[in-house]
Amino acid sequence: MHSVELDKVSMVFGATRAVDDVSFTVGGGEFFSILGPSGCGKTTILRMIAGFLEPTAGRVSINGKDMKGLGPDRRPTAMIFQSLALFPLMPVWENIAFGLEARGVPKARRREKAEELLELIALKGYGDRLPGALSGGQRQRVAIARALAIEPQVLLLDEPLSALDLKLRQHMRAELRALQKRTGVTFIYITHDQSEALAMSDRIAVMNAGALEQVGTPRELYDSPATPFIATFVGENNAIPGKVTDITDGVATLESAAGRLRGRAGPDLAIGQSARLYVRPEALVSGSDGENSLSARIDRIDFEGAFALAYGKGAGDAAVVAAITSTALSAAPPAGEVAQFSFSPEHATVLADV
Repeated sequence: MHSVELDKVSMVFGATRAVDDVSFTVGGGEFFSILGPSGCGKTTILRMIAGFLEPTAGRVSINGKDMKGLGPDRRPTAMIFQSLALFPLMPVWENIAFGLEARGVPKARRREKAEELLELIALKGYGDRLPGALSGGQRQRVAIARALAIEPQVLLLDEPLSALDLKLRQHMRAELRALQKRTGVTFIYITHDQSEALAMSDRIAVMNAGALEQVGTPRELYDSPATPFIATFVGENNAIPGKVTDITDGVATLESAAGRLRGRAGPDLAIGQSARLYVRPEALVSGSDGENSLSARIDRIDFEGAFALAYGKGAGDAAVVAAITSTALSAAPPAGEVAQFSFSPEHATVLADV
């Protein structure tokens, strides 16, 4: 299992700094995702790891070896693109074995390897079919098998599920994760879909405007965001503005239009700073019995199946959203009424305004 390291990597295109001084390490055998909005630099990073782009500055290393000057064909990587790029007139087994043919592997061994991989991706017996006879999820698995055929140390995936419908994407998440665990190959996965990254990854790097915001486990990013961008981009959050008046034992007090609120102090927070308290919708509990309390006039309630989201306006016209389970929906206040919510300081984070 091989690690990947980026050390102070930057990529400049003309006057545009697409990637700015990014450093992180991906452990061998890890499922590592790079998450961020369109244009944040995540695909540029993937292409630098693959060797399609040479960094303007910094170093890309795989298993401790500097990759400078090595093209894609000389790196221990394989890449899966959004389009999959399967050959439509070539049977499935030949698609899978294409990279082996380019390396001069005899036909009998190519077929044998293709059949092994078809069994691995649960498509045994599909080798003689054309890609057009497969479903979207099956074609996705064939693209993965083709990448694995050359036995890469690192598999790079550029938003491979983006063209699939919701149900199939959810199914393929589980399949990808299981396949990665079975093979032990290091996966580096690019996505703008937070739920994909949270569901599949061992760790996630979040990018914004070419810069690295935070690297952590899914729970770390969700429960302990380090920046306002992370707090609002990864999942939904309430953001209540105010001024920091006290920090004691890692807990910050915020004076806001909603009153005095307390939450865990974020990085580099100082008394007197303008800041926001971030609290997840599911952390808001009906009633005013908790240490922190909020009131909001409910504008609407959106039913989403297992739960509903109540949207409203709080003190200072701050937007408030609370998650309500379907079983408790009958007791939820109707639109137009004022609702009381409370939450624990341990479920909130106070971060300085940027």
